[in-house]
Amino acid sequence: MNLWLPEALFFGYTEDQSPVYIFILPVMIELSRVSVTYKSGDVGALSDVSLCIKKGEFVFLVGPTGAGKSTLLKLLYRDARATEGSVNVLGQELSKMRSSQIPPLRRQMGIVLQDYGLLPERTVWQNVAFACQALGQRGRDIRRKLPEALELVKMAHRCDAYPAELSGGEQQRVAIARALVNRPPLLLADEPTGNLDPNTGAGIMDVLYEANQRGATIIVATHDKFSVDRLRQRVIALRGGKIVRDEPCGGYGSEAGD
Repeated sequence: MNLWLPEALFFGYTEDQSPVYIFILPVMIELSRVSVTYKSGDVGALSDVSLCIKKGEFVFLVGPTGAGKSTLLKLLYRDARATEGSVNVLGQELSKMRSSQIPPLRRQMGIVLQDYGLLPERTVWQNVAFACQALGQRGRDIRRKLPEALELVKMAHRCDAYPAELSGGEQQRVAIARALVNRPPLLLADEPTGNLDPNTGAGIMDVLYEANQRGATIIVATHDKFSVDRLRQRVIALRGGKIVRDEPCGGYGSEAGD
């Protein structure tokens, strides 16, 4: 099956003999009975977790601090390894992946962390361009891509500003533009609104939702109850390293609180 295109299955014919097909979205991520245990051997971060995420989904990971949300995200970009089970991302089995294969995997993703990770001595434009330069892209290709990415996050008017001149919300928007500029099929965000006020956080979530509407698969670990309840996307709730709820069009839920 082609990883990037829906699979069409023949279903039958209509009364006028027109063929009818069912389109099945390809699987982007699949975890099968995954557990992660810390080196001490007596503390489990994840326990017997199985889930499937298809291309084009928007998924919130919710749960109290220590529930396993960040560990789950780290598994997906191979910053953590499963102690048991299998982790398949973008058609690759990560447990069998060599260290040299990790950078190419991550180049197919956008990764947004809570600390922004911007280069302080570079402007907004230069920070976003850096993601393209790391892939060896030519200057004219970068100049073509950047305006669209900066417009998406509503930061085109601040392209000459330095990180120290930006608010926290603006810095996070730049971080998202950098993660999306190469149009990765998958974007992972760990507490992207954690340091922001509710109104600013809502704007950040709207940017991620817009990226999803343009085709990216989005997975967000968050404590942002307001945004989860407002956007009503798929919600996977974790507690004690286990999935306790997996609900389409879900809300934050009482079991997600600290």
